[in-house]
Amino acid sequence: MERFNLSAWAVAHRALVGFLIVLLFAAGARSYTKLGRAEDPSFTVKLAVVTAQWPGATAQEMQEQVAERIERKLQDLAWLDHLDTFVRPGVSATLVSFRDNTPPAQVPDLFYQTRKKLEDLRPSLPAGLRGPFVNDEYADVYGAVFALFGTEAEGTAGPDNTELIRQAESIRDRLRRLPGAEKVTILGEIQRTLFVEFSHARLATLGVTVGDVADAIARQNGLAPAGLVETGTTRIPVRVDGAVDGATALAAVPVAAGGRSVRLSDLATITPGHADPPDFSVRHNGRPAVVIAVSSQKGTDGQVFGATLRAEADRIRAGLPLGFALQQAADQPAVIAEAVGEFLLKFVAALGVVLVVSFLSLGWRSGIVVALAVPLTLSIVFIVMDELGIELQRISLGALILSLGLLVDDAIISIETMVVKLEEGWDRVRAASFAWTSTAFPMLTGTLVTAAGFLPVGIAQSTTGEYAGGIFWVVGLALLASWVVAVLFTPFLGVLLLPSPRPGAHHDHAALYDTRAYRLLRRAVRLAVRHRGWMVTGTVLLLLVAGGGMSLVKKQFFPNSARTELLIDVKLRQGASHAATEATVHQVEQALAADDDVLWYTSYIGAGPPRFFLAYNPALPNDALATIVLTTRDPTARERVRARLQALAAREEVPSARLRVSRLELGPPVGFPVQFRVVGTDLDAVRKSADAVMAALRATPGTRDVQLAWGERAPSVRLELDQARVRELGLAPAEIARALSTLLSGLNATQLRDGTKLVDVVLRAVPGERLDLDHLPDFMLPTSAGPVALSQVARLVPTTEDPILWRRDREPYLTVQADIQDGLQAPDVTAAALPRLAAVPLPPGVRIETGGATEEATKANGALYAVFPLMVGAMVLLLMIQLQDLRRVLLVLATAPLGIIGAVAALLLADAPFGFVALLGLISLSGMVMRNSVILVDQVRQDLEAGASLADAIVESTVRRTRPVVLTALASALAFVPLTLNVFWGPMALAMIGGLIGATVLTLLYLPALTAMLVRSAPIRGAAPAPPGGFASWTSTKGPGPLDPMFPGRG
Repeated sequence: MERFNLSAWAVAHRALVGFLIVLLFAAGARSYTKLGRAEDPSFTVKLAVVTAQWPGATAQEMQEQVAERIERKLQDLAWLDHLDTFVRPGVSATLVSFRDNTPPAQVPDLFYQTRKKLEDLRPSLPAGLRGPFVNDEYADVYGAVFALFGTEAEGTAGPDNTELIRQAESIRDRLRRLPGAEKVTILGEIQRTLFVEFSHARLATLGVTVGDVADAIARQNGLAPAGLVETGTTRIPVRVDGAVDGATALAAVPVAAGGRSVRLSDLATITPGHADPPDFSVRHNGRPAVVIAVSSQKGTDGQVFGATLRAEADRIRAGLPLGFALQQAADQPAVIAEAVGEFLLKFVAALGVVLVVSFLSLGWRSGIVVALAVPLTLSIVFIVMDELGIELQRISLGALILSLGLLVDDAIISIETMVVKLEEGWDRVRAASFAWTSTAFPMLTGTLVTAAGFLPVGIAQSTTGEYAGGIFWVVGLALLASWVVAVLFTPFLGVLLLPSPRPGAHHDHAALYDTRAYRLLRRAVRLAVRHRGWMVTGTVLLLLVAGGGMSLVKKQFFPNSARTELLIDVKLRQGASHAATEATVHQVEQALAADDDVLWYTSYIGAGPPRFFLAYNPALPNDALATIVLTTRDPTARERVRARLQALAAREEVPSARLRVSRLELGPPVGFPVQFRVVGTDLDAVRKSADAVMAALRATPGTRDVQLAWGERAPSVRLELDQARVRELGLAPAEIARALSTLLSGLNATQLRDGTKLVDVVLRAVPGERLDLDHLPDFMLPTSAGPVALSQVARLVPTTEDPILWRRDREPYLTVQADIQDGLQAPDVTAAALPRLAAVPLPPGVRIETGGATEEATKANGALYAVFPLMVGAMVLLLMIQLQDLRRVLLVLATAPLGIIGAVAALLLADAPFGFVALLGLISLSGMVMRNSVILVDQVRQDLEAGASLADAIVESTVRRTRPVVLTALASALAFVPLTLNVFWGPMALAMIGGLIGATVLTLLYLPALTAMLVRSAPIRGAAPAPPGGFASWTSTKGPGPLDPMFPGRG
């Protein structure tokens, strides 16, 4: 019974196959328009932030009474990697990090378990603690960020925060109604406050305590039910008005003073305003602002959503009141549109290269057939991508361009086989059928082996694997689709478009390969086989040299983004006030305002900006920190601005702060590229060791701006109480602390209700009493015996304390971190620092851990290496299924590392770094090289079975398969050229171009030589037969004899 031939079936059912082609084109075009657009592939941020507030507590008290208990409770969570805890006076934040290999599907349940454990812990936490609260939406990306600000002239009053928020809420409601919008968040709202400011000395004279004032306000503003009147048919509620509803009503609140009642306004000054100091504030272009951040739904077309968003923003601007302005500070949809445009440009360029190669080598008719295979394959890919929900983003777009160089390989092999048979005089239908019988299954094996080369990144259990895993799925899908096109549609198109055999065409198969070029090739292959020992040894030496050369290639994790934004981290000494940070930010803003390359800038004071970029981790709340996000005109302008800002920082023109200027990063967020954690149980020992590590890192070439993440102590005042005197007056330490807190920080007496808002009423001393430390001893404490000065019961002792503490898994640690000089890579600088750090003497219990880019790269690469055995196993299985001979499989596997030689050479010549993406290219090269080897090895087998001698089989198979091997390699290499200009894909493209060119040349010489070497001990004429399927199947009765010059001395 004749075996089924898919190519013959396609030729026999031309109408149906033609209809399928049209249908695929139409469905593919529709799916392409439906695909979601995004800047980056989403990945699961396996991190939750647990926060708690305990007003009045020191950093040490927060650590011992709050953070320690939270850490103990959470340390037995499943999949937990580590707990990083940050405490400062009154605030605790614990970053719950789950392991990199945590299955993304389990992360939501882990967040639930975190909440559940903290709810169980709540009764054992200190009274007065707010929280703990869990933020598991830390990873939300707000691709569009709008700044709403006033347009007042310099020095004039514009809209205050309340007016900005009122407008922002109206804008938020409009943006939420847009199709595709998911979350719309307002940042920068400062709590509205009514300040009741008094002189504590005057209150003491009148015999009024702050508690009396607070009670009077709370009684007047209390909300309580007044009951219901039940009639026969109706329940009528009774309402009591009179609650405080503003500053005027608050001024009239009666307060008992010395046996009489006085108005609150007679005791204090009432001033409306906002929280002082605010927890967080925003400025845009140097003016107070609020920010409206918008995220889109998953699967939304970012370009369409961006256009809708911009149109709505234009309508909103047209309706804004006089004195308000709305500017888009971050526009991810525009970045997506640019990325898709870049993809189309590079796609057209790569397609043009492939067509030129096809036309020049195969003729214009064959070139058209190969060209049509590209959109056919992509149509199938787009249809499946649409069904699987794979968006067009950085990874999938790059994978599509990458696959463009691969998906024509099968079509070229198929059409080249047809062309050869037509040149031999076969008719088109018979030639089309032969393409299936001779190359279909070796092509399928090669296709699957190539796809298996991308397998590690597709199934790697890591955040990086989740980020870049689309490479495997998109490339694998494109490769499989290209095989289907090559065996089903390409023969059909070949029958339609290829010319019929010329009447005078020769039918001598050997004559086709007797041209001058083929004779030179044949001579080179024979020479390689004759001197096979030297050829194999030379190739092995080249591999060893390439391995050594890899140490000279710069190392990298992920490159920086090409986006035009810059980040300026403004870091003051720990313990600095919000006002000091804001004043410092104003100094930086003045420099930005004078820079023509800067379009706009937004300052976030006291906390980080929203996550407007997937790979950006916002900073935790801290009054001593600010982040300025600025947008420049273009990438070139970005570099000019960056250089000027670094020079400004180096000149210390902003002496009160340390400035760090950085680009946006691609891949999982890292922060400072070079980091070392000094960990131990004794904080003093950790601090001393960290100083030594910092000195060693500063002495390492390539480092810049070496610093500690924290460690400075801040001034404080400790009250040493005269306990006997305190007890004699009937006081308690807690009462004194509360009285001082009211004087200095204020007491929240109540909250007024104003529509949907709550307005705090804060009692505090007048500025002259609360802002001057010298007046603190004169503070009058209320006692039963009358007012007593603080200096009579306590002594004020100036001291210092840790304003901030960091711990990892309940051990204190200090991070020594550094930037790197331009032109260098973080892993290289880290590697250079390690010997110096190894020489640093460490006290018992202190250790140094490597962080930064090196730590993240180690985790990502480790996840890849963990699945290498599966990749190798899949390749071997596929090869065994096709070749069914272990030695043939070993021959193919021996060509797998050949790509390293050219890849290392290309990276060194281009001075390009070797990072995670380039590593993926190097891994996938093995599959691409073996793809050609499978076809060549299988051709040798076919020739042997046809009765050729071993020498002729090796040489002639190589000669006949050279054209398709070279064409596919050339098409692939040239198709990668447009990617070399891309900052993300460039190193990978360079490695694959160099690797493919080098491996192709070596495959045509090294593989024949290795084949001849391995078969020297094979049975020859007259030898006993080998077991079925053994290596004897390589030989025929015309095995090499004693007169064969290719195998001297044999017979």
